[in-house]
Amino acid sequence: MDFKFFSKNGEIVPIERAVVPLSNIEYQYGFGVYENIRVANSVPLFLSEHLERLENSAKILGLEHPFDATVSANVDLLVKKIGSGTYNLKILLIGGAEPLLYIIPLNPHFVDKKLYRDGVHLITYPYERPFPHAKSLNMLQSYLAYKKAKEAGAYDALLTNKENCITEGTRTNFFTIKGRTLYSPSEKDILLGVTRAAVLGVALAIGFDVEDAEIRPENLAGCDGAFITSTSSKILPVRSVDHMQLKEAPAALRELMAAFDRSLEAN
Repeated sequence: MDFKFFSKNGEIVPIERAVVPLSNIEYQYGFGVYENIRVANSVPLFLSEHLERLENSAKILGLEHPFDATVSANVDLLVKKIGSGTYNLKILLIGGAEPLLYIIPLNPHFVDKKLYRDGVHLITYPYERPFPHAKSLNMLQSYLAYKKAKEAGAYDALLTNKENCITEGTRTNFFTIKGRTLYSPSEKDILLGVTRAAVLGVALAIGFDVEDAEIRPENLAGCDGAFITSTSSKILPVRSVDHMQLKEAPAALRELMAAFDRSLEAN
């Protein structure tokens, strides 16, 4: 889509004015938080959940701002201005003496359909984010990890902690599956993805169990399968991590993928 408008502090503005001044020290240092929201048929998916996480991220960083009661209305105003279509909205909340709120429409990333069938390749990268529950603009190490993944022909990089346990991807959440039980890294160590929460809700509704677990790369061969979740990818099976080949996605995972797709269509 060719977007002509964005929102700045609640005002609809021509897209060519979507700039951040070079003098903005808060933006330079990553003192800000953000969210990516998928809009489908003019409906922002999981809007309240995204905005709740945006506010929680701001509180974790001590980012004070005057927009907490108006972001939802600003999103709705921009969506009406853009009209119908499928696209993403990126919300940037930048701190400082005069906080800034940008809502920018972007063309979405569409995942190659064959990856839902064949699964994705991932690499591991040693890094622990300093504020796991905050979706902050301080993304240098995650950027470098993702860059390394792309250079290796991988879909994403899985971050590992000091104990060599997998925590999350640079832009995804990670699970393994055995039987009808999903295993997730501890929630205290990861970004609590909005899509992740929606997937877990569907999983519990159709009879899956969910457990926290320490997941080490060398132990992945013992699971029935693995998958990642995100706004853009929904649920993607994992076919390999580093040099380890995983089993083909089991029937239980295919069932969960189909159930989650149905839940999105119902919204």
